[in-house]
Amino acid sequence: MPTSYESDVVAWADEQAALLRAGRLSDIDIVHIAEEIEDVGRSERRELASRMVVLLTHLLKWQFQPGRRGSSWQRTIKEQRRAIAAHLRDVPSLKGALSNPNWWESIWADAIARALDETGLEGFPEDCPWSVEQVLDPTFYP
Repeated sequence: MPTSYESDVVAWADEQAALLRAGRLSDIDIVHIAEEIEDVGRSERRELASRMVVLLTHLLKWQFQPGRRGSSWQRTIKEQRRAIAAHLRDVPSLKGALSNPNWWESIWADAIARALDETGLEGFPEDCPWSVEQVLDPTFYP
């Protein structure tokens, strides 16, 4: 008896992969396979967004808390830039998000909220003051 998607997604995935490899297309769970494929795309977009929020938050802290700058913040900025660049190389279709104003608005709002939580400061810019190129430039520190 096949494993249901709801009861054990890992066993279900293994069974579905085996059915696909065997060419038994009439036996596959098309609805859930389509959902899982869409989830992969959402996961990749979440990864980019999460890393960008961390990067922007640290750039804000770097600019607005110059007295607290340290190697830890610098390492975080470098690591996020490196990871974002690698992610964009691995998933080039995500580059479109970088020019999407709605995506940037959401990412910026999250970065501002996080910076407020982490610093207690107010008065951060309403819109991102840096270009995408600056944000991703390994030599840029505001």
